[in-house]
Amino acid sequence: MADAGKAASGETAGASPAAEPPVEAADPVAAAYPQSSFGEIWAYLIAGQEETLKAAYPLSDIGYFGAEVDLYGKLTGVPNPQKIAFYKGRVHLVAACSGRALSHFVLEPESAVRKQLVADLLESSKTFDGLQIDFENIPGRDGDRFLSFLRELRNGLADKRFTIALPARTKTIANDVFDYKKILPLVDRILVMAYDEHWSTSAPGPIASMGWCRNVAAYSLATIGKEKLIMGLPFYGRTWGNINPNRAFFHSGIQRIIAENRITGIRREHDIPTFQYETSVKITAYYEDAHSLSKRLEMYRIMGVQSVGFWRLGQETPDVWNIARLTGQAP
Repeated sequence: MADAGKAASGETAGASPAAEPPVEAADPVAAAYPQSSFGEIWAYLIAGQEETLKAAYPLSDIGYFGAEVDLYGKLTGVPNPQKIAFYKGRVHLVAACSGRALSHFVLEPESAVRKQLVADLLESSKTFDGLQIDFENIPGRDGDRFLSFLRELRNGLADKRFTIALPARTKTIANDVFDYKKILPLVDRILVMAYDEHWSTSAPGPIASMGWCRNVAAYSLATIGKEKLIMGLPFYGRTWGNINPNRAFFHSGIQRIIAENRITGIRREHDIPTFQYETSVKITAYYEDAHSLSKRLEMYRIMGVQSVGFWRLGQETPDVWNIARLTGQAP
């Protein structure tokens, strides 16, 4: 979640629908779409972008992003919930840790770094309604360490909500660090990041195709259950080019480029040869609009999903707030 540039699961997508309606230049009036009702609607808010949150939005919970673990294992960047005091729903501190080596370092049992991190997380959570953990790069051998870390936090949070963001899965994976069944008893909610089916360095494709999302939701409902499940949805889009010119080349590769593009304007800059040339790039874009968001929300509602969450505020079409409806009847 943290970075919408990684694959959420690395698994094969489900089948796409046989036919899609034509895409118009602008979204039709949102009233043309059904209102999809959920007991909880979450959205992520980036610190420093508080203006993207409006009091009228149908949101039950805000994941306030984001405190991060720095390279010394210290918790930094804790946002100030007073900056969104106008919002009357629940506000959760989101804590992220990037990097496999850093995650291994801070999860070391009984280490002073881990003890201090747990203490900092519990202390920082006191001014929030809950804490969400978003550690997405945990080494495969550290599964038990991660579970014990979550258990420590669960025991220390008392009555505050404890949630976690986990990558999307369509099936059980052997020795999975993010095993839904093992994590389930330790948290109040699991937000499944059902996006980045295709990512910045993958082949072009939907951020979250309908068939893939259906498979993720079906597995999540069966494994997590509707009471604790939050299905994550993307607001953002991506573009891909058919070539990426940013590469390192052998001398022979540079000579091939010169020959293929018939380059003659080679000059020297302080004795170093350099040249420029132009080439065409075909761009492919996939994004979310009122139609795609409505279809996905309705699919989840019909499947029995009771809570959804959006990554992230500021990236959305405004029409989504006329499509998603909050019932206030939390699971």
